[in-house]
Amino acid sequence: MTNSIADIVEQAKAYFIIGSNTTEQHPVIGIQLRQAVRRGAKLILADPRELDLASIATLHLQQKPGTDIALLNGLMHIIIAEDLWDKEFVANRTEGFEELKTTVARYTPEYAEEITGVPAQDIRTAARLLAAHKPASLLYAMGITQHISGHQNVLSCANLQMLLGNMGIPGGGVNPLRGQNNVQGACDMGALPNVFTGYQRITDAAAREKFEKAWGVVDLPAQPGLTVVEMMNAAHQGQLKAMYIMGENPMVSDPDVNHVKESLENLDFLVVQDIFLTETAQLADVVLPAASFAEKEGTFTNTERRVQRLWQAISPVGSAKPDWQIIAELARRMQSEIGQEATREAKFASWDYAHPSEIMTEIAALTPSYGGISYERIDKVALQWPCPTADHPGTAILHVGKFSRGLGLFSALEWIPPAEMPDEEYPLLLTTGRVLQHYHTGTMTNRVEGLHSLVPEERVRMNIMDATRLKLSDGSWVIVKSRRGKVKVRVAIGEESPPGIVFMTFHFPEATANILTNPVLDPVAKIPELKICAVRIEPL
Repeated sequence: MTNSIADIVEQAKAYFIIGSNTTEQHPVIGIQLRQAVRRGAKLILADPRELDLASIATLHLQQKPGTDIALLNGLMHIIIAEDLWDKEFVANRTEGFEELKTTVARYTPEYAEEITGVPAQDIRTAARLLAAHKPASLLYAMGITQHISGHQNVLSCANLQMLLGNMGIPGGGVNPLRGQNNVQGACDMGALPNVFTGYQRITDAAAREKFEKAWGVVDLPAQPGLTVVEMMNAAHQGQLKAMYIMGENPMVSDPDVNHVKESLENLDFLVVQDIFLTETAQLADVVLPAASFAEKEGTFTNTERRVQRLWQAISPVGSAKPDWQIIAELARRMQSEIGQEATREAKFASWDYAHPSEIMTEIAALTPSYGGISYERIDKVALQWPCPTADHPGTAILHVGKFSRGLGLFSALEWIPPAEMPDEEYPLLLTTGRVLQHYHTGTMTNRVEGLHSLVPEERVRMNIMDATRLKLSDGSWVIVKSRRGKVKVRVAIGEESPPGIVFMTFHFPEATANILTNPVLDPVAKIPELKICAVRIEPL
C-alpha cells in the first residue's frame, strides 16, 4: 500500500474499490471503511458480484469479469474529456500523458459499456464523483491481479490515481490489500524469483556482489528463477527434481489442482514444512513440523508495510520448531556435509542465530528499506518501511513530492480479453474468491468447529435465472466441469452473481474451485488467471 490504513479511513473523501470483497476478505479494514462511508465519504464499488459493500456504495459498477482496463479507461476518458484531471500534478509529477490521452480517447462510455456491461451513464457519474471528491483512495485485491492482464490492471489503477492527483497525499494512493498476514513481509524478504530482500534486483551486479560478500558465496544467479506455476510445470516435465514447500498448500490453492498433483508426484524428493498435515504435506517424502504464530518470536509485515513484533505465547507443541530454526539447522548440516566453513569476511554465513532479532540485524544490514528497523525499536512501536536509519520514524505515505523513478509514468494500455471465455460447451463463467467465515485453503479455519458449523461445505453460488434454466433448486447436487477437471458440489441460489456468472471458493479441498481454474499466466507478473474460467454445470 502506498498509504496507511489510518489516513485512508480518516482522510479520504471518496473510495474506489475494484476487485476486492473488502468486508469479507479484509474485515477489519472493511469495518473502518463502513464507518467512513457513514461519516459521509463516497464509495464507488467496481465488482461483478453484488457484494456486501454494494449495500452502502454510492454507486456499484458491475463490470463483466476481466474487463477492468476497459472500465478504468472509460473513467479516464470522461475525466480528460470533461477537463476534470489534476493539471498541476500531471504537469509536474508525471510523463506519458499524451500517449495515455490518445489511448483512452477511444474508450468512450458507450464503447466501455459494450465491453464491460456497465451503463455509460454510470461510468460518467463515477468519473465525476471521483474528480469532485478529493482525496480519493483506490483499493484493490486479487480481483485485479489474478488475470492474464493483472500487471496491466495494476498500472491502469495507477494511471487513474495519477490523473486525479491522488498520489503522495493523505487519503489517496493505490492500495493493494494483501490476502494473508505476512504476504508483504515474505515479498520484502526476497521470497520472489527476481529480487533479494527489499526488492534489490538480482540482475544488479552490485546487489549480487553485496550479498555474495555477506554470505560467503560466489556466483549468485543473475537470471530470475521460476514462479510457483512455472515450478509446477517444470516438475511435471521432469526438469525440476525436488521442492521444499513452506507454509503453502498448492494442492488446494494453485490452479489446475490435478496438474499440481501430477507435478508433485513426479518429483524425486518433496519436503513440506507446515503446522498441519495439509493436502500437500500428505504427498511429501519428509514433513517438517513448524511452529504456529503463537509458538514463536518474530515479525509480520502487514498490508500497510508496517513491521509488527510477534511475541511467543506458548511453547511449541510436540517436535514443532519455528521456521527459522528449522532452516538454520538444515543449513548448518548441509554446510557440514560439504565441508564449507564461513570465512571471516562473510559476516552472515554461519547460520548460528540465537534469536530472530539477530536475523533482523542481518536484514537491516543488507536491506536499505529496513535499515533502521530493529527489535529494540519495534518492541516499542511498529514501523513502516522505508525506514532507512535508526533515527528514521518510518514512512506513512509513499511518493510524497517525488516517485521512486522520478516522474510517474502513465501507461497507455489497451484492454485484452481473458484467456478463456464461455462457449457452447462451457457456457458459464466461473470466478473465485473467499467468504468471511473461512480463510484461504481452510488449513486452520476448517479445524475450528464454530466456523465450520457456519459454513460447513463448498457451494457453487449462481443466479436464480441460471438455476431455473438448469431446473435446479437451492441445495441441489451438481457437477461443475471445466476443461481441467470437475467437482461435485451443492448449489446456492441467489442474486449475488449476475446471470451467466457462478462463484466458488477454494476453502474446501474436496471441492476446491482450483480443480477447475486456468493456470495460464500473466506474461509479466507470471500470476495465473484464477479469477476467470469457463465451466458447465450438470445436475445430478
